[in-house]
Amino acid sequence: MSLAWDSLVAHKLRTFLTLLGIMIGVASVILVGSAIDGLGLYAEQSTAKAFGGETFVLQQVTTARTRREYFDKLKRNRQLKLADEHFLESAQGENVLYSAYATSVVDTKRGNLTSDETAVIGGEADLPEIRDMDIVDGRFFTKTEEQKAAYVAVIGDDLKNNLFPDGSSPVGRTFKIQDLDFTVVGVQARLGSAFGRSQDNACIIPITIFIRLFGPGSSLPIFGRARPSTGLSLDRAVDLTRVALRSHFHQKPGEDDRFEFITPDAIRGFIDSLLSLVAAVVVPITSISLVVGGIVIMNIMLVSVTERTREIGIRKSLGARRSDIMLQVLTEAIMMAFAGGAIGVGIGAAATTLLTAALGITLRVTPAYVLLSVFVSGAVGVISGWYPASKAAKLDPIVALRAE
Repeated sequence: MSLAWDSLVAHKLRTFLTLLGIMIGVASVILVGSAIDGLGLYAEQSTAKAFGGETFVLQQVTTARTRREYFDKLKRNRQLKLADEHFLESAQGENVLYSAYATSVVDTKRGNLTSDETAVIGGEADLPEIRDMDIVDGRFFTKTEEQKAAYVAVIGDDLKNNLFPDGSSPVGRTFKIQDLDFTVVGVQARLGSAFGRSQDNACIIPITIFIRLFGPGSSLPIFGRARPSTGLSLDRAVDLTRVALRSHFHQKPGEDDRFEFITPDAIRGFIDSLLSLVAAVVVPITSISLVVGGIVIMNIMLVSVTERTREIGIRKSLGARRSDIMLQVLTEAIMMAFAGGAIGVGIGAAATTLLTAALGITLRVTPAYVLLSVFVSGAVGVISGWYPASKAAKLDPIVALRAE
């Protein structure tokens, strides 16, 4: 190792240029791995914000691999109406919380102020408990207000800033949806964006008044969650809902459900499979630079062996074995590869930290990609150093001593 280190230090520029390929390759793998892992974390956080950690959604159709499959499901599955949600409440309301859910995008106004493309959400009084919503000012609307189709709304932080820019509490004040006055009863905690769209330019109104304004639509999603007091699991709540709805639709035993569920686990599983596919394609492509770095190391080691032919001849004439010569050259190649890998990991981690701070995106260095980078860079060193080492070890000492 001492001989290898002396050789690397003696040719600093050559050593640096040789390391450069490995450094860039490892840093690229670290950055790509951080981006993939960060994307998974971002998707999970966004799903939790928009969905709720222990929430399931009941829909007519949730997923379809093809257009044909989608339209087949539309024909087979039942449309879900507010009456179906009321049935579930009467059948399983003691165990499970339910809320019908509908959305529409319109401009909202207050005086000469306008908030463009506000998401108007129709929901029920149990929605905050189902979706873990926090109300930072005022309250959520009540069951009585929902049943009476009251003109009340809970608004998001962006909508509050757009329509009530004076900074005072908007609770008790009015704004217009479809030219109708709605009274603000509460302000929801800031959620940020999910999948590139702000969740705070939104307001939630009772589903009853929503249907009056925008119509019932073809089918309503229904959010559900086990009542915390019952101690039921998410899967158990889904099973109870499934049994009740199959009975409501008069389905026979053995028949496929005529409705579908989305759960957080299903969403996370889909995201994980998608990211695994991306990683399987992208990481090998970024690793090509490691192969290029290995080729550079091999070339430099061949040059090094040629330059040190006389030295190798002297060592062999004094009793050095083939394994000694091979180990000397191989150690030098491995040291270069590992040094490049370590520096590359540092560069990748630093770039990840800078991008996270500068762009406000979630990037996270994971041990798996660090180990992968170091392992690959070490393997590159062994593979690229093996041939030059083998060539040096096979030199005839008499021929080597004659070299100039």
